[in-house]
Amino acid sequence: MDNPMGLAELDPNAIDLEPVDSEIADEESAPAEYEITSYPADFTLELLWEKWKAKDLEIPAFQRQFVWKQSQSSKLIESFLLGLPVPPVFLYAERKSQKLLVVDGQQRLRTIFYFFEGFFGNDHAERRPVFRLKGLNEESRWRDKAFADLDEADQRKLKNVVLRAILIQQLDPEDDTSVFHVFERLNTGGTQLSGQEIRNCVYGGALRDLLIELNGLPKWRTIIGRAVPDRRGKDIELILRFLSLHDALPLYEKPLKDFMSKWMKRNRSPGADRLTELRSTFTNSCNAVVERLGERPFHIVRGLNAGVFDAVMVAFADNLSSIPQDIVQRFAGLKGDDSFMGMTRRATTDVSTVRGRVAAARNLLFGR
Repeated sequence: MDNPMGLAELDPNAIDLEPVDSEIADEESAPAEYEITSYPADFTLELLWEKWKAKDLEIPAFQRQFVWKQSQSSKLIESFLLGLPVPPVFLYAERKSQKLLVVDGQQRLRTIFYFFEGFFGNDHAERRPVFRLKGLNEESRWRDKAFADLDEADQRKLKNVVLRAILIQQLDPEDDTSVFHVFERLNTGGTQLSGQEIRNCVYGGALRDLLIELNGLPKWRTIIGRAVPDRRGKDIELILRFLSLHDALPLYEKPLKDFMSKWMKRNRSPGADRLTELRSTFTNSCNAVVERLGERPFHIVRGLNAGVFDAVMVAFADNLSSIPQDIVQRFAGLKGDDSFMGMTRRATTDVSTVRGRVAAARNLLFGR
């Protein structure tokens, strides 16, 4: 992975994160051992379409959207009508909901659904052209026809065509956490997805919507030092990092990326009171940090240091009603403390290091 923590050098809209070897290693860490089963299942195209309309089949919001041209999609439909083989799609079956998440095959599936609907392209677009089969051989009897133009036999044939799917399901542990790694390793959507892009795909719900909302807060953008959100979701991941550590530090286990994923999954659909609590914790902490420490307080040497960020933010969140008058001097002392700074640059995701730097921040900033 080239320059994963210093994306601002490559993308002007990326947040400027200090590159730390242990943080990079955590992002690239191998998954825990899982017991996963995969098995083939044959679905008719009509059944897949019905599942799509019923939201029993979901295509996560990948960064790469539908990119096929109408001629490419037309040839796929013709292949079905001709009885030619089509590669299988890969679907992840959520353990509890039994919803099917598309890991690989979204271009083929969207093509099918668009043709049945009668319109080509993104179904959120204001104006969509009628989906007619373009680019086929002049002698093809389906050339320039929409689904509604096919005779009843061909319509019935297309609906009854079978597309093979490979279903993937986690058996142990019973928490569906492997879905993160399945998407991380098996999606083929061009640009490799970042960790937070994958979480936003597979852990959708009220918490994800809250994280996106909080990412636009002016005081948070002041802390980040960039007005425009990061296109790969690294700023949203920092919010998740803070909220998960503040809420569940005693439960923290390495790797950090899995800890954040598990916390987001557990809290993906919080109630109104819980949402209010999380929103208030983050908003009040950001306000206090900016008001007392100023803009970009966690940019220590080469961009925002994630270890300084999480420790200081958690410490502030725990002491919002008792911030010392000399907090600026205390913060300067914290940044000058060799032991603390060592815990923000070496082995930063180890259990002892994470807990140690939060304890140090609490003591040096708010100890009496």
